[in-house]
Amino acid sequence: MQVHVNGECIGCGMCASVCPNEFFMTDGGTAAAFSPEVGDDLADQVQAAADGCPVSAIEVR
Repeated sequence: MQVHVNGECIGCGMCASVCPNEFFMTDGGTAAAFSPEVGDDLADQVQAAADGCPVSAIEVR
């Protein structure tokens, strides 16, 4: 699974709360992923963060 936070991020922090092992808040106030490659152990949490993102800024492939 691959994950990317796109430019639509509004910095709400929901993804970092749902999956802190993959998402973090940058100094610029938006979210980012620690790694573009996500292991099976985090797949469900990453998908939950993507599904809950209010602006659909998390892209999962």
